[in-house]
Amino acid sequence: MKPVTIYTTPTCHFCKLAKEFFAEKNVPFTAYDVSTDAQKREEMIQMTGQLGVPVIQIGDDLMVGFDREKVAAKLGIEA
Repeated sequence: MKPVTIYTTPTCHFCKLAKEFFAEKNVPFTAYDVSTDAQKREEMIQMTGQLGVPVIQIGDDLMVGFDREKVAAKLGIEA
C-alpha cells in the first residue's frame, strides 16, 4: 500500500473525517498538525501553495480537501 500522510489542524472537520476513514479502512497514515508544527506547515505550503487543510498525500499524489471516493480510488479500496 502507498504511504499516506495527512496535514491537519485540530479544528478541521474534514481532517477528522479523513482520519476516521483511514482508521475504519485500516489504512496506516502519518498525521501532522500544522497548527503547531511550523516545519510541516511550511512543507505543506510549498507543496500546495496554500494553507487549506486537509492535505492528503498518497504516494506521489496530493489532494487538498477530503473526498472519500477519490481517496478510496487512489488507495485501491472501496469507499
